[in-house]
Amino acid sequence: MHRTRTAGLLLALLVAAALATGCGSSSPKVTSTGDGASTTTVDSGAGDGAAGKPCKAETGGPTATSEPAVPVPVGPPPTKLVSKDLKVGTGAAAAEGGTVTVQYVLVACSTGQVVQSSWSATPFTGQLVKGALIDGWVQGIPGMKAGGRRLLVIPPALGYGAQGQQGIAPNETLVFVVDLISVG
Repeated sequence: MHRTRTAGLLLALLVAAALATGCGSSSPKVTSTGDGASTTTVDSGAGDGAAGKPCKAETGGPTATSEPAVPVPVGPPPTKLVSKDLKVGTGAAAAEGGTVTVQYVLVACSTGQVVQSSWSATPFTGQLVKGALIDGWVQGIPGMKAGGRRLLVIPPALGYGAQGQQGIAPNETLVFVVDLISVG
């Protein structure tokens, strides 16, 4: 049990550091909740001209049999797509126009709450084509290798925009952790 807590905390620290590098932060904070979970917050940096609702952090910790925690930037959300490998896969690489099968968790940046997760159902399969998926996925997933895990922070213009979607507010910044299962 102690080893799992330590491994979870170490993973949370590494994810926070990786996100901090992508979002211009120098001060990630990870706090253990005592039950093996952790809270990860990352300052997204106000210097990128970001506008909109500030991001809030989600609570949760990854385990081998559950969906991963999603590191959410805190403060003004990034205005450009953030695509950051958390784990580099060793399989075939995804390409624009190709089909991918993934597990994913989506968190609303403004609330820090999980909005959607394929982990509670079956893996999602879709084609990386404009119009079939949101632009943030079409631009952010190509190059990712099967077996990998990627963080995507998607501004509204590359997500659901001003119209939003059921459960997703208009002009919401989307934060995904995507595990690429296969390409085909």
